[in-house]
Amino acid sequence: MKIITILLTVIAVALIVFNSDKVDINAPFKGESIIALITIIASLSAIILLQILKVSKRIEQKQKDKR
Repeated sequence: MKIITILLTVIAVALIVFNSDKVDINAPFKGESIIALITIIASLSAIILLQILKVSKRIEQKQKDKR
């Protein structure tokens, strides 16, 4: 699970870097720029969800250790 989480986080960061190049600063809400912005937001959301999963698994493991 740890390797998959790290791999997906790296992919999401790569998508953010790739799509940040596609955003046109002069017209960020037209054409391909809006698609790039949506993909950046989706990638950030995926990173946040993966970090929440990581923390919840760590809490679950600590609860098992206390028993």
